[in-house]
Amino acid sequence: MTRVLVVRPDNNGDVLLAGPALRALAADAEHVTLWVGPRGRLGASSLPGVDEVVVRTLPWIDPAPAAVDGDWLEETVAFASGLRADRAFVLSSFHQSPLPTALCLRAAGVPWIGATSEYYPGSLLDLRHRIDDDVHEVERSLDLVAAAGHRLPDGDDGRLRVRPTTRPNPVPAGAPYVVVHPGASVPARAWSPERNRAAVGALEAAGWRVVVTGAPDETDLTRTVAAGARTTLDLGGRCDWEELTVVLRDAAAVVVGNTGPAHLAAAVGTPVVSLYAPTVPAVRWRPWQVPHELLGQQDIGCAGCRAQVCPVAGHPCIGRVVPDDVLAAVTRLTGGVADPVAPAEVPA
Repeated sequence: MTRVLVVRPDNNGDVLLAGPALRALAADAEHVTLWVGPRGRLGASSLPGVDEVVVRTLPWIDPAPAAVDGDWLEETVAFASGLRADRAFVLSSFHQSPLPTALCLRAAGVPWIGATSEYYPGSLLDLRHRIDDDVHEVERSLDLVAAAGHRLPDGDDGRLRVRPTTRPNPVPAGAPYVVVHPGASVPARAWSPERNRAAVGALEAAGWRVVVTGAPDETDLTRTVAAGARTTLDLGGRCDWEELTVVLRDAAAVVVGNTGPAHLAAAVGTPVVSLYAPTVPAVRWRPWQVPHELLGQQDIGCAGCRAQVCPVAGHPCIGRVVPDDVLAAVTRLTGGVADPVAPAEVPA
């Protein structure tokens, strides 16, 4: 096997979960190309085993899809043809069909294509793999590539990984800290700003420094969550992907919903307090092979709704989680703060 193309055009977190399967392929391939959408570019750039990252949106995956017409299809087929793949694997979640992607790859002349599909693929797939839906996304991808004969090399434990970085930590040196990441790519997966702010207060009162993180478009949210806190550092919009990696790596724990930074924390081995709204099943997307606790009612009647915005008043699946629950989970995962923050360590 020489040139392998892997297509995973999802968000950064989904792309990170493909990492172990990519390493299994890289053990046998001369060159691995990872095709992602623009929402997964940062995650893709940090994965070991990937030689090349290419970016092109696939409208049947992107949550804000553009129109598809003949010109777009012709351009996409030409794009795929230019990647010169000998084999292609289309990685998809249980609710996605890999077949539109496979059609583009077949039209581009890719000689062998494998994917997991419940749908009859006709001649679109050379390997039509099937697996129980209720497995973790990491296992779903690993099982597909294993069906094609590719397994993780000896000594690879299958955990999430990212490339090491030498970037300095923007958090000043001092007492241990906990990261609170209040945002989420899907609003229905986010705990309320008020609860996040109260959790910051509870963590501070217990002696933790707290660092609040968020994307550039979440600065109003992080400012609200950090408001009034004595020792909390608001890094909302102030960290690029590598800096966020370092901040999460050096944290004692991360408090976060089911969103990309939860998987980035797992990739650097940091315990996760997961405020997990079960819009999708936790068995498929919970933090992978890292100490973690799920907070939120997983067996609620509307579990699996896949809602973008919660339609139920009070957001009951995670709305019933209180800040003391977060503090207790952090304490269980870390053993409690060993070196309480001192007033002199309050960031400027």
